[in-house]
Amino acid sequence: MTEAIPFRGLDSQGNIAREGSLARVAHAFRPVVAAASDRIPDLFGARLHSAYLYGSIPRGTARVGRSDLDLLVVLREEPTDADWAACRALDEALDEEFPQIDGGGTLLVGHARVLSDLERHDLGWFLSCLCTPLLGEDLAERLPRYRPDSLLARETNGDLALLLPRWRDRVSSADDSEEALRPLVRFMSRRLVRTAFTLVMPRWNGWTSDLHEMAEAFGAYYRQRAEQLRSAAVRGYEPRGDRAVLSSYVDDLGPWLADEYARVHGVKAHRPEEA
Repeated sequence: MTEAIPFRGLDSQGNIAREGSLARVAHAFRPVVAAASDRIPDLFGARLHSAYLYGSIPRGTARVGRSDLDLLVVLREEPTDADWAACRALDEALDEEFPQIDGGGTLLVGHARVLSDLERHDLGWFLSCLCTPLLGEDLAERLPRYRPDSLLARETNGDLALLLPRWRDRVSSADDSEEALRPLVRFMSRRLVRTAFTLVMPRWNGWTSDLHEMAEAFGAYYRQRAEQLRSAAVRGYEPRGDRAVLSSYVDDLGPWLADEYARVHGVKAHRPEEA
């Protein structure tokens, strides 16, 4: 039987369908995924609850030598500084050993936090819909199904105003080298496009992780900002170290988007760590 293709990322019930699977991992990236699967249990032992892939590799859209390896590791307790250091070492080792990836990032989180009410429509949604099970119990089975509604929009990206001062500090403290600015352009471009998309997600009534499709969905409702988002989507995939672009993000597009987001969806629930 042919697998049904979700319409706009939704299943037949109108819920956001899980977007990746191990079956979609391209042959070139399977050795990297296998190495991560072997090493993560060695790092955490019995403290490991589960591990997941996310991003372009489990979606089957990764590009050899251009895409990074994204992992989410769930521990049975809250991670320590030593745990974070171990993950950074893992990321660096995999990046050095496997030329088919361009860097990597491992997120760490405690089991209780994933299942908490506060994180249900942010981290819980992320795990359930954007992450592919790699090791251990799949926590998505203990979480609800999600629709592309205003609550989800608010709790996933309703914190841009809080982030902008930190972004300005990062931009001002970075030197003018390509090596310093390029990752910032990539990161901020992707975050702004995704935030712009979730601003209109309830009206568009669907989900996508493709930056170009996100920008087009946004542009249908905000034509005056459409070209900015299209350009940001391009930079999200093909970044160049350009300080003027970063300044436009933190001084123009970012503040406008934060204000419009708060007006339409409200502000994300406060996290204790933000105090």
